[in-house]
Amino acid sequence: MRTTVFDTPILGTIMRWTAILTMKAFGWKAVGTLPSVDKYVGIAAPHTTNWDFIWTICIALKLRVKVFWMGKHTLFKGPAGPIMRWLGGIAIDRSKAGNTVEQSIAAFNENEKLVLIIPPEGTRSKTRYWKTGFYHIAHGAGVPIAMGFLDFKLKMGGFGPAFIPTGDIDADMELIKGFYSNVSGKFPDQYGEAQFFSGKDAIDADTKAYMDESSVFFAPTGDMENDLRFLAAYYREITQTDAPRLSA
Repeated sequence: MRTTVFDTPILGTIMRWTAILTMKAFGWKAVGTLPSVDKYVGIAAPHTTNWDFIWTICIALKLRVKVFWMGKHTLFKGPAGPIMRWLGGIAIDRSKAGNTVEQSIAAFNENEKLVLIIPPEGTRSKTRYWKTGFYHIAHGAGVPIAMGFLDFKLKMGGFGPAFIPTGDIDADMELIKGFYSNVSGKFPDQYGEAQFFSGKDAIDADTKAYMDESSVFFAPTGDMENDLRFLAAYYREITQTDAPRLSA
């Protein structure tokens, strides 16, 4: 893949330290562990403001991960185009029926290393449902999905657990929603359906035993309650806050 801010000599280092100092000045932290693989799809959620882009780039620079991200084609017009591409942007024209999924799968197959960040809401405006393109890309390419997040309430961002999609999109999406149920975007009222995941708190003293300390990957077991317990426990471990609310 092309050279971006993440691997530009000298200037990239300057940008990284600028990102670190900016995060420190605004009280933001990068948390979680990067997937121990070279290729994966990263979820970017919640997406409710243009600030999401700034903090995502800052966190990626701090964590030293070269990411590519999809954005509407209008962002790439005029003099801003080269800058957006240097920042890892890939232009998407939403007004045209295209084969974004197929092209993304091909990109994964053609590259030894690729981290593609996708906001499943598709827009920072209010939406009811997540788009599932990120899921079909990961499943088609046979790469993991990493649950990246920005929590404006806690001023934290980073990566939660990652998993290989099973092909059962309904079950996998429920697990994904479970992780994001307690993550707060800058404007929570604009967050899509993934926010509304009601139920009782399902955390106890034995839940940590369900986590595999040696890896950030997990495999959905089919036992929804235990899988959701894992996600809630992981969230609590990396944020040191109360667990998300869950339902089995």
